[in-house]
Amino acid sequence: MLFLDAIHCQNHSRPPVWIMRQAGRYMPEYRQIRSQYNFQEMIHKPELAAEVTLLPIHAFDMDAAIIFSDILTIPESLGRPFQFKEGIGPVLENPLTSPQDLDSLTPTTSLDFVAEAIKLVKPQISVPLIGFCGAPFTVASYLIEGGSSRDLKKTKQWLLRDPASFHQLLDILTQATIKHLQLQISAGADVVQIFESWANHLGYSQLQEFCFPYINRIISQVDAPVIFFGRGTVGVLEDLIQLKPHAIGLDWACDITQIRKNVPTNIALQGNLDPQVLYAPHDTIRRECQRILSGMEGDPGFIFNLGHGILPDISPDAVKVLVETVKEFQCAHESSPF
Repeated sequence: MLFLDAIHCQNHSRPPVWIMRQAGRYMPEYRQIRSQYNFQEMIHKPELAAEVTLLPIHAFDMDAAIIFSDILTIPESLGRPFQFKEGIGPVLENPLTSPQDLDSLTPTTSLDFVAEAIKLVKPQISVPLIGFCGAPFTVASYLIEGGSSRDLKKTKQWLLRDPASFHQLLDILTQATIKHLQLQISAGADVVQIFESWANHLGYSQLQEFCFPYINRIISQVDAPVIFFGRGTVGVLEDLIQLKPHAIGLDWACDITQIRKNVPTNIALQGNLDPQVLYAPHDTIRRECQRILSGMEGDPGFIFNLGHGILPDISPDAVKVLVETVKEFQCAHESSPF
């Protein structure tokens, strides 16, 4: 399989392609299902989660599927459920406000519904299936902020004023995350991705203290290849390499071909088209995709993806152009006499 070959830096064909949030609101089929069920129902009912997972595989013939779920299932499993509010995003019903609240973070809800969805998807696909989780710091920020935040003010105040209890929180989340990833792997996930979506809010010393040690624990304790995606982390590339993920996901604010020069050839690279390029005319989309493809041509450890999740108002036709451009690259590459 192209995707698994690339994860192991052994792909000698065209690059595999999938996109973060590939089963999402930009798809009319998704919106049709969403009109009948709320977000919680869609992730909690295995049949629905499986159906949504399969949508982009059927529509675009992606080279990997990613299970339809949410990074906030971990807080939910620890007694902190969330609601998804239109125009706002995820909102936690009972955010953490003090270190004393950590005593109430105990496993209360099973996440078996994610495993059941994976088991339903696996027999229906011929491509690898990706499981995922949020990184401990990112999930901690949602628990403290109560939802999305532009500056993570409450989180950073806690981190700076009481680092000991913040480490306690990260430890709780790390244990829950390892358990959840192993659950997904046991159910059939071939690869897992860790999303450190808010890493760009941390300074270097804070990343070293509150991010990397916990990511390292997760990577070292799960029994499947791991992709690490950290937004705004290209400046700490050496530290990412030391974590020894199977692959590093890159955002669009870097030149992936230059990054490759500094990353060992046994670590795959994933990325990194700017998601907003998909608003452009189709010729521009093709040109920008081809620019990345040409720069990474022949790299056995390259996976084509966006540099972040796809935006909800992107046209599905733009996604078709992206996928077709990557797959057409196979023809140009494999028909070459060189």
